[in-house]
Formats: sequence, structure tokens, C-alpha cells
Amino acid sequence: MTALDVDTARNARLPRQIPYIVGNEGCERFSFYGMRNILTPFLVTSLLMYLPEAERPGAAKDVFHTFVIGVYFFPLLGGWLADRWFGKYRTVLWLSLLYCVGHLCLALFEHSVPGFYTGLALIALGAGGIKPCVAAFVGDQFDESNRRLAKVVFDAFYWMINVGSFLASLTMPYFLRHYGAAVAFGIPGALMFIATVVFWSGRKHYVMLPPTGSDPHGFARVVRTALLAHAPGEGRPGLVVTVAAFAMAAGSLALMPVLGIVAALCLAFVLALGGIGLGTRLQLERARGKHPDEAVDAVAAVLRVLLVFALVTPFWSLFDQKASTWVLQANAMSMPDWLHPAQMQAVNPALVLLLIPFNNLVLFPFLRRLGIEPTALRRMTAGIAFSAVAWVIVGFIQLAIDGGDAVSIAWQLLPYMFLTMGEVLVSATGLEFAYSQAPPSMKGTLMSFWTLSVTVGNLWVLLANAGVRNDAVLAGIAGTGIGATAFQMFFFAAFAAVAALAFGLYARRYREMDYYRHA
Repeated sequence: MTALDVDTARNARLPRQIPYIVGNEGCERFSFYGMRNILTPFLVTSLLMYLPEAERPGAAKDVFHTFVIGVYFFPLLGGWLADRWFGKYRTVLWLSLLYCVGHLCLALFEHSVPGFYTGLALIALGAGGIKPCVAAFVGDQFDESNRRLAKVVFDAFYWMINVGSFLASLTMPYFLRHYGAAVAFGIPGALMFIATVVFWSGRKHYVMLPPTGSDPHGFARVVRTALLAHAPGEGRPGLVVTVAAFAMAAGSLALMPVLGIVAALCLAFVLALGGIGLGTRLQLERARGKHPDEAVDAVAAVLRVLLVFALVTPFWSLFDQKASTWVLQANAMSMPDWLHPAQMQAVNPALVLLLIPFNNLVLFPFLRRLGIEPTALRRMTAGIAFSAVAWVIVGFIQLAIDGGDAVSIAWQLLPYMFLTMGEVLVSATGLEFAYSQAPPSMKGTLMSFWTLSVTVGNLWVLLANAGVRNDAVLAGIAGTGIGATAFQMFFFAAFAAVAALAFGLYARRYREMDYYRHA
């Protein structure tokens, strides 16, 4: 680093528009987690009362994870609209208005299944659509002169997410119990409206990079060229792989009666996307000459990152079940009368608020003094491993419950500690990593693929839930001598442990890129 670089870094200032974006995020996250964290208990005790009592928990889990799949699938749409047509600011503003309407539906239609599910669909579209845009919009406010502040802001961004989540997790279960669903879902709607107003108020200060529009050398065009290109004397193995994947995707649609329409469509999409990615990797060099080297290299960078994202999906399958499986487990534990089981979720954001500064000020400097650099990929590897430990603990808690022991809800604090450390190391790190690895023309799109990893994680949950409804699978689990719920918990723990090992091995070979814009 030259003397000029040192002086520039020292004099860099935080962009004045950042408080508007961070404030918007805090309110929006309160609105999202406020409704999300009471969704499972509301479904079990109210909306799904028409089902037999034994079927309500499983149905509630299916509805919850189907909703989460939607939330983290629609970033693909939001990223595409922002990158190609409207820019990030207008995409966020317009989809936020739909988001507000969705909250209104939840408050008005608490006794109507079609009306309530319409509200969930609108929230999934709004929350998912703005997700990649807001995170990428934060990165757009920085250039090379102040990029060292970007990590601080991404951490503050994630810190505000958890302030909103903490307050919502504490208060909304209380309002649901004492004031009913209309009030409990209405308050998050009001916060979403405030979030929209705060974001709009900063419009004169934002750096607004224009959408790239249709690009003859964009990601999809390069992929198409690579898959269809002929090479003298060679076959087209990439195209064969892609066609085979599409055939498997079409075949998976036959599973709709077993998995449900959302899970079957999601599985088909994942198979098709995986086939396209693998096929393109096999033939990408054939696109050179027909597209600039920079465009081909950008696609290669995206494909490398997508493999990283794929290996993160088991983490999300564990993390998001704290609002479904863990809440249902808490219902069977002993607790004070004043505590609602869903309020235990407040432990997660409270720990995040403590762990982010602890990691940055204590843990990471200590590791550096030991000669261990906590790179993004190393942090994410450790985070997936921590989540596996959390689920081993939850599994043993479930064994005690199944054995008839009176287990205090305080025991859930221990797995929450491990899961939250995993979240901080994976999720907060992943936001910055995804932005830094994205070529300029594909930042919104690649950020949307980061959120798509959450969709795939929740798909694993739906597939596991469908599996334990199969008589042959249930018979096999019964042969192990433990209950189906505990078996699933240990299964997910093993799933994450294998993913952590694979992630760590791939991380050792991954070469990080730097795609921040020039000053």
C-alpha cells in the first residue's frame, strides 16, 4: 500500500445516505420477523384448526417452509428487474408497496385461508424481491476510496437486521396471545410502511447506478453460446448434461402429489439450474471469441461462486427450522406462564448483537495474532460446523422429551448459542462475500443466487418432512429405537457436518476476486 493509499483510507468517510438504508432495513426486518416468528403458532392454534390435531404441526411446518421458499426464490425476479430494467432504487420502492399490501391482508384475513395465503404470497414477493437489491444497493454506495468501510457497514446492516428481529421476537408473540392475530400481524405492517417512507426519504442522496439493460454479452447469452457451441472433432458433453438435468426436472414434477406443488416445482428448478451450471462449466471455453474474454471470465467467476452457495444450503435447512421445529419442540417443554414458546427466538438476534462486536474486536484479532487469518470462507466453514453441533444438542433434548422427562425450556439456550455463532459466521459474512465476488453487471443477480441458497435449504426440509410421512421410512426410523422427530434432528446435524467438510475442502482451492467499483 502506498502512502497515498494509506492517507485515502484514513480520510474515508461513511456515505451520508447509509443511515437511510440501514434504518429502512431495521424497520423492514421487524416487520418480516414480526410476522414470520408468530406464523407457526398462529397456524397451529388458529388457521389450521380445521385439520385433525395430530396433523396441524406437520401442516404448519409445510406452510412455513413453503413461505420461506417463496421469500428466497423471488430475489431472482428482483435481481433481474433491478439489473435489467428499473435499477435497485425503484425496484425496492415499488416492491415495498406490494409488501405493505401483503401485511394488510394478514391483518384483515386472519380467519380466511385464501385471504391469509394471498397475504403470505405478496409478502414473499415483496420481501424476496427487494432482498438482493437492498444488500447490493449498500455496496453501490462505496467505491475504492472508502471500500474499507464497507465491511463495517455490512456488519452494521446485519446488526440492524437483528435489532428488528430481537424486538419483533419479544413483542409479537405477546401481542398474538393478548390482543389477537389482527393486531399481531397489523403492527409489522405498520413498521413496513415506515420502512418504505424512510427509504424514500433518502432518494436525493443515493448513488444510483443505472440498470445494465439487455447485454449481448450478458450471463445468459454467454451460457447459451457455451452450451450450443460446436468444437471440431468433439461432442457436446455440457449440453448432454443439461438436457439430462431438464429430463430429471420434468420427471420430478410427477412428485407433486407427494411433495406438494411448491416443493416439486422448486426441486425441478434446482435440478434444471444445476444442470445448466455444470453443463456450462464443461463447455465455457467455447464461448471465447464469440464473446469478450471479460464476459466469459465473469461467467466463470459466477459459476465458481454458485458452487460455494450450493454448499451453504444445508446450513439454511437447519437455521430456518428454529422458527418451526424448535418452536414446536419448545411447546413440549416446561416454561414460566408468562413466556410464549415463540419468544425463545429472541435469543438468536440478541446473541447476534453480542457476537458481531465480540468477533470483530476480540476473536478475529486473537486468531490473527496466532497467525490464523479468518477469511470469509474459513468463517463460513466454521459456521456450518457450529450449526451441526446445535442440532446434535437439540436432538438429545428431544430424546429426553420423548423419554417422558420434564425438560426446562432453558436448555434450548445452548443450541441457540451454537446456531447463532453459525449464523454470524455464515450469513453476515455471505452478504459481503457475495457482493465482492460479483462482476459489476451481475451484482443484483448474484446476490439473488445467494438468497436462492436459502430456498434450497428449505426445500431439503420439505423433502425430509415428506419422507417421514412414508410408511417404509417411518418403519426404518422405528427400528433405530428413537422417535421420528429426534431422528430428523440427528439427520440434519449429520447433513450439515458433511456439508462443512465439503465446504472447507472447496474453500482451500477457491481464489477470491475483488469487484468493487473504481472511485
